[in-house]
Amino acid sequence: MEFFEQKALASSTEKPEVWFRYVDDTFAVWILGEEDLQLFLQHLNSIHPCIQFTMEKESNNQLPFLDVLVTKKEDGTLCHQVYRKSTHTDRYLHKNSNHHPRQKMVVINTLLHRAERICEETHLKEELKHLELAFQANGFTRGEIRRALHPRRSQNNEQKPTPSEPLGKVFLPYLHRVTDRIGKLLEKHNIKTIFKPTTQLRNCYRPVKDPRDPFSTSGVYKIPCSCGSVYVGTTKRSIKTRLSEHVRSLPFRKL
Repeated sequence: MEFFEQKALASSTEKPEVWFRYVDDTFAVWILGEEDLQLFLQHLNSIHPCIQFTMEKESNNQLPFLDVLVTKKEDGTLCHQVYRKSTHTDRYLHKNSNHHPRQKMVVINTLLHRAERICEETHLKEELKHLELAFQANGFTRGEIRRALHPRRSQNNEQKPTPSEPLGKVFLPYLHRVTDRIGKLLEKHNIKTIFKPTTQLRNCYRPVKDPRDPFSTSGVYKIPCSCGSVYVGTTKRSIKTRLSEHVRSLPFRKL
């Protein structure tokens, strides 16, 4: 995309005033006319047949770009705030889910950090209020949210030594009041513990799409015989493995 971008901009007669790209999403400011904009889009789509651009123009002086909503002010400057699609449900990791408390707090801290980095001062208070209601809907108490919004800063933080590189890592399924205690013991020996949830929904359901090789899963199979009979069997292992066992059990006859 970097080579494509350089070639497209260098070979274009009219160029955008501003051009920012993240992977394959591009934010551009065009100050020329509508006709020139369409010609520029045609130019981009004529460089490579496998790389075709679509365009979304601003509506009501607003244009979303990734998770940022850019708004044009009356004086021509741009302001920004967090953008959410209309299908967004504010469903995050629930307080009662079987995850380590540290992982749940990471969700809150990540969203708060995103709000502080994206929102301007005029929109930050509104965004924090939205997050507070979303966290409450996901089971967190107001006290936990306040502590995340306003963490206590220890005066001795600057005096704490930099943690050394851990001697190793241990992956443990998270069991409340069991593996977290094991993690504290391992931490004393400079061993980092990574907690994983015990059961996930994807482990409880079969995949919707059929596998590429239908004989690689368990199921019911049928073997026809030259005598006209049919043998029907079932297996919890892969059907391919069970069929190979049937083949090995066949007697060898000398011609």
